[in-house]
This record gives sequence, C-alpha cells and structure tokens, in this order.
Amino acid sequence: MNVLSSTLRLLLLVLLIASGVSVQAEEQERVPAGALWMLKLDGTVGPSTADYLVRGLEQAAGSGAAAVMLRINTPGGLDSSMRDMVAAVLASPIPVICHVAPGGARAASAGTFLLYSCHIAAMAPATNLGAATPVSIGAPLTPAPGGESPKPEAGGDAPGDDKQAAPASKSAMERKVTNDAVAYIRSLAELRGRNADWAEKAVREGASLSAARALEMGVIDLVAADTEALLTALRDKHIKIGSREISLDLVTAPRVVHNPDWRSEFLAVITNPNVAYVLMLIGLYGLIFEFSNPGFGLPGILGATCLLVALYAFQILPISYAGLGLMLLGVGLIAAEVMMPSFGVFGVGGLIAFVVGSIMLMDTEIPAYQVAMPVIVALSVMTGVLLFVILSMAMRAHRRPRVFGAESVINQCATIERVSADQVMARLEGELWSVRCTDPLVVGDRVRVRALDGLTLVVDKLED
Repeated sequence: MNVLSSTLRLLLLVLLIASGVSVQAEEQERVPAGALWMLKLDGTVGPSTADYLVRGLEQAAGSGAAAVMLRINTPGGLDSSMRDMVAAVLASPIPVICHVAPGGARAASAGTFLLYSCHIAAMAPATNLGAATPVSIGAPLTPAPGGESPKPEAGGDAPGDDKQAAPASKSAMERKVTNDAVAYIRSLAELRGRNADWAEKAVREGASLSAARALEMGVIDLVAADTEALLTALRDKHIKIGSREISLDLVTAPRVVHNPDWRSEFLAVITNPNVAYVLMLIGLYGLIFEFSNPGFGLPGILGATCLLVALYAFQILPISYAGLGLMLLGVGLIAAEVMMPSFGVFGVGGLIAFVVGSIMLMDTEIPAYQVAMPVIVALSVMTGVLLFVILSMAMRAHRRPRVFGAESVINQCATIERVSADQVMARLEGELWSVRCTDPLVVGDRVRVRALDGLTLVVDKLED
C-alpha cells in the first residue's frame, strides 16, 4: 500500500507541476523583506531534504529575509546530502538558527554535523544530539563523515567505540574514514566556537548528549522550549557573517513558513528506494512488452518514462552497481525465456539473478534507504508466477500433436468473403481460399472444410 500510494502521489505531482510553479512564484512575490523564514527538517537526511534546504536558503536570501530558523528532528542520513546542506548553511549570507525541537526530537548523526554548521545552535528540553560515528557498509571506502555508497553512512543511531576497539580490528581505510569525519566536524566546531573535543568524541565513540548537558559543555548556545522563547533569548545577540556583524531582533519580524514545494515532494517520492525499484521494473517490463508486440506504443512510452525516472533516482541514491547489473541480467534472461522458451534454463537463472540483485541493490545500512524485503518478495513471487505460466504454456505447446498439410484445414470453419459468377472465396486463418460447395453461398455464410482439392476447399454450408 505504501508503494502504491507513493506511486499515485508521483503521478499527481507530475500533473500539478505547472500549477505548483505558478503558485510558488506568486507566493514568493508576496514575501516581505526582513522576514524570518521557518524551515523544517523532519526525517531522514536525503536528496529531497537537501534540495528543500538548499533552495530554501537561496530563496530566503534572495527575498531579503532577516534570518532562517531551521527546526531539526532527524536520525541522520546520506553523507552527500548532509554535505550539500552544510555547504549551503556555511555559504548563507543571512543567519541560520538551528533549533532541535519539539521535545523528544533529536539531531543524530548527520544532524549533529548540520547543527554544528549553523550560526546559532539551540535545543528544546528533552532532546538529544550525537551518535555521529560513521557506519561502515563495505569496502572499498572513501573518506566521509557519514556514508554514501560506497562510503560509510551517517545514518541513524550508530554507536561505536573506536577507542575501546583493538587497532587490528579496524582497517586502514576505516580509520581514514573516521579521521576524515573527525577533522570535518572539528572544523565546523572551531568555525562556530563550539566544543570541538566533544564533537570528536561523538564521531569516534558515538557519544550523545541531552539538551542540558550540551549547553553545559558548550556544544550549543542555548536551550529554548519553543520558537517564542528562542527568539526572545536571541534578542540583541550579535552574529558575525564574513566581515559583517548582524544584530538579531526577530521577535516582531514577520514569519514565512517555507514548506516543501512540488519539486522537493517529487524528489521525496522518486528517491524512495521502493518506488524507484518498482518504477525500474515497470520500465523494463514495459519496454520488453513493446519490443515483443511492436506498434502498440503505450507500454513503450510508459516503460521508457518510468525507467528514466528510476535511473535519475538511482544516480543520487547509494546503490550497488553489482546489484543493479544482476537485476538487469535477471530481467534480460526472463525476457529471453518469454521470447524463445528454453524450458526453464533462462527463466530460473534469471529469477535467481533478479532476487539476488534486488537484495544487493541498495548499498547502505540506513533502513530508510533500503528496498523493503516484502516488496522484493512480492515482485519476485509475481515474476516467478509469470515465469511458471510461460513455462506451462511452452510445455503444453511442446506436447501438442503436430498437424501439417491438408489435415490442418480439415473441419476448420471459414467465412465467405467474396462471391462472383465464376469463383467463391472464403477466409481461413487469415488467407483467402477458393471454395466449392453443393449449396448456394452468399457473403457472410459460415462453412466447414470437408476436404481439400488442390488449392480449393470443399466445404459444407453451416446452418445459422
């Protein structure tokens, strides 16, 4: 149901793109200068959230906003998306205020890096941050503070204790990844004047802090229960951005709630691994059907569109190209079984390759960016059933008695299509035959073949 609803949302978003663009342009024209833009990061850090934040900061700066407030509640996410967001915050010409809220929220893993990059870092009571240890997902690895295939992931609560682990238990590349992550978060801490030693501990040991302890240790600037309390506490606070010093007085500033637009929603749908997985299969099977029945058009158009959208999603998701290759090989073998039956050799081999490739497809340990096993099982079973039906049909055709020559038309029924003075023609199996009958015939009569005399059918007229 989740995949179906996501697919329906995707179609709806495509239909509303034009109207969404015009509405967004009109709303941007009505935004007052000197406003406080309110953005929200709620959920896993990924391509759609990065696109939402990066463009939100650009639009806020372009509209003359006084500041941006980013409310965070995230378990972490993809390294590439997190780095794009941090880079956008560091390049922002206006202050970015991070607030981990409401109570019970967290800024874990990639969220910790993002919080450290903001000009002001605040947390609500009963919130936490930390657990930023890189999660190794396999070799070869490249340095990163979180993970993007084939890097480690900055996803979810991933505690680890590098100091307690034996040095021999960690590969040189894993140590290189961890050291790179430490250097990255320490540079952010030093830039904003926050506790760099604890930031290193969050990466090396997966340490976490409550809001009160974070304030006590100099990790954040203040604790505020809600937006009003935060803005009041920030009154007349000075922030230096580049060579400018800005005084914050945002209590009476007009507020603009900037929600994700159609583009961010579209990215959120297609970068859902389950949706991208289903779109790829629809695309492949649509093209196979089109090539096996050329001239129909709709399956080919739909298949090509779905396949291109899926490939776009895969290029920004942490996928395993080995898994993708196995899936394509499996679908190709199944298609070969359909077009030229090999009595199961291609089909069974293709099904095995398809299942193994599907399991390997998403090269990450973040649950939000893995293909759900029920989806893999359901599509594999459906493909297996289709393959079984094709093999059954092939076996029945193989065991069917072969009929050649004159015997193949005996007792077949035909329809009279042409009657002239010297010739009567009937259509049988797509071809016109001369017929001879003892009864008078007219166009439209149904006849049954009784014998074959050369190239002339000897027929009996059938009663209506």
